[in-house]
Amino acid sequence: MNTTKLLGIVLIALGIIAFAYQGITYKTRENVVDLGPLHVTAEKSHTLPLPPIAGGIALLGGIALLISDSKKSS
Repeated sequence: MNTTKLLGIVLIALGIIAFAYQGITYKTRENVVDLGPLHVTAEKSHTLPLPPIAGGIALLGGIALLISDSKKSS
C-alpha cells in the first residue's frame, strides 16, 4: 500500500469522524477555593467545535486521492 492510498483512507476516516461527532469535548479541573486544608475544585467542560465543512473537505480530499492513485496505476 503506497503513501497516497494510505493518506486518502486516513482523510476519509477523519471526514467521517468529523461528521459524526461535530466537536471534541474535554474537561478541566480548576481550583475554586484553596483555604488552608480546605480545597474546592470545579470541573468545567469545554468543546472544540469541528465545522461540517472541514469534514466535507477531508472526505472529498481523501476520495480525490484514492481516485487519482487508481488512475495512476492503470
